Amino acid sequence: MSEGLTLQELTDCGAHQRGHFLLSSGLHSGDYLQCALYLAQPQRAARAGGVLANAIAKAGLAPEIIVAPAMGGLIIGHETARAMGIPFVFTERAEGEMVLRRGFGLERGQPVVVVEDVVTTGRSTREVISILEGLGADVTGVASIVNRSGEAQPFAPLPSRALLEVDFPTWAAEECPLCRDGVPIAKPGSRPIK
Repeated sequence: MSEGLTLQELTDCGAHQRGHFLLSSGLHSGDYLQCALYLAQPQRAARAGGVLANAIAKAGLAPEIIVAPAMGGLIIGHETARAMGIPFVFTERAEGEMVLRRGFGLERGQPVVVVEDVVTTGRSTREVISILEGLGADVTGVASIVNRSGEAQPFAPLPSRALLEVDFPTWAAEECPLCRDGVPIAKPGSRPIK
């Protein structure tokens, strides 16, 4: 994994799963990426954080702090910050709303990169960006382990980098062929569906 990450690496450790899944975005998919299973092995997490840190540096984003949404972004955000030698902060849900973890703060104008595990619709990442901009931070970009959004730059005009780009189909519930075929559905994500 010197320059990225392969789907085979995620499959080999059980992080890429096949079936019928209700994603946190509300969409349905036949593929689910549980990056926590990949990151559960500390050496893999450290390598992934190092490669993501290099991608951030090569892009010239120069953050002073890494911010990640809980739950998915916690491990990769921490490992990326560790590899860059900079602080790490995370957001959490409090009373249904995404907020900066209590006790943590940012300086006005401080350059920040948001790090996430998997980007599908980008909703959680956009929530974090909104919080950070509201606090006066300078969000310079986004980085993730996997981009499955179908867009090369899902947060444009902010630049984004990913270790792996995948193109798994997703469907609204009413258009899902797996639902039509009666395939049982699983809801593995950490965020409640709205």
